[in-house]
Amino acid sequence: MADTPQTERIDIKTGWNCNNRCLFCVQGNKRAQYPTKDTAEVFKLLEEGRRDADSIVFTGGEVTIRQDLMEIVAYAKSLGYRSIQIQTNGRMLAYKKICEDLINAGATEFSPALHGHTAALHDYLVHAPGAFKQTVRAIANLKELGQYVLTNSVICRANYRHLPELATLLTSLGVDQYQFAFVHPLGTAAELFTSIVPRMSLIEPFVHRGLDVGIKAGRSVMTEAIPYCFLKGYEIFAGERVVPRTKILEGHVTIQDYTVHRLTEGKAKGPRCAECAFNDMCEGPWHEYPDKYGWDEFEPRRDFSGSHPDLFPGVKL
Repeated sequence: MADTPQTERIDIKTGWNCNNRCLFCVQGNKRAQYPTKDTAEVFKLLEEGRRDADSIVFTGGEVTIRQDLMEIVAYAKSLGYRSIQIQTNGRMLAYKKICEDLINAGATEFSPALHGHTAALHDYLVHAPGAFKQTVRAIANLKELGQYVLTNSVICRANYRHLPELATLLTSLGVDQYQFAFVHPLGTAAELFTSIVPRMSLIEPFVHRGLDVGIKAGRSVMTEAIPYCFLKGYEIFAGERVVPRTKILEGHVTIQDYTVHRLTEGKAKGPRCAECAFNDMCEGPWHEYPDKYGWDEFEPRRDFSGSHPDLFPGVKL
């Protein structure tokens, strides 16, 4: 077996506390199961991670509610991390001073999450009144400060019809990149499966139209966990094609290579996937989806016709 490719990025889960209660939260009730790491514990993980990579993502839980976040970011910078991303629900970044302090400490990019095009929809999904206004303000603050902003939006039953409107909002806010991530049915999302997880055949046209908004605006756009049978003509926007090889450090658990983890434990292939022309490229859906809904929706593509022209440069399809 070939050696595992070198780690390109470290993902540190600093703790599970959060000021949202998202209906689709993949982490579920971990905030009640595991204590928040103290500063020294996070420092130790930073030192461990730096042996493998110089790019890091801080996530959780919600990292921005930590009192020591500036100290942690500054320590990451001192260790020589070149890229320092803050993955966040964005609410605390509505305070511009916090944005400025994080930038001064060494943060180089920010990944806030927005899941609805209106306050009513977003606040319902994250179970936090006022969250939409705060996250939108956060994005505006970061762009005013000249920061690279890449957003994530989880696709679920309540919002999939509004992905084009959400994309219009995100482009108007000036985000540099946005991603539509199909809900991973773990944690709270698993508990609420039938009310949270939509059918992929239903989301397909809305995902395409949502991507079109950003493409037309010249923004970077991508998807996550949407198989190629639902991305005809949009294959190059599958995030799995470009996601860095990532090592995840949770403290109590280490995932050495998240790509390998996705392929061996997270995703699944169906009985007809081997017939598909894209089988070698496609990771398939999160396995919990066909475990519940079956494989009838997944139609193998017999050839590469209709593919995005940049998928195979120089080849006439």
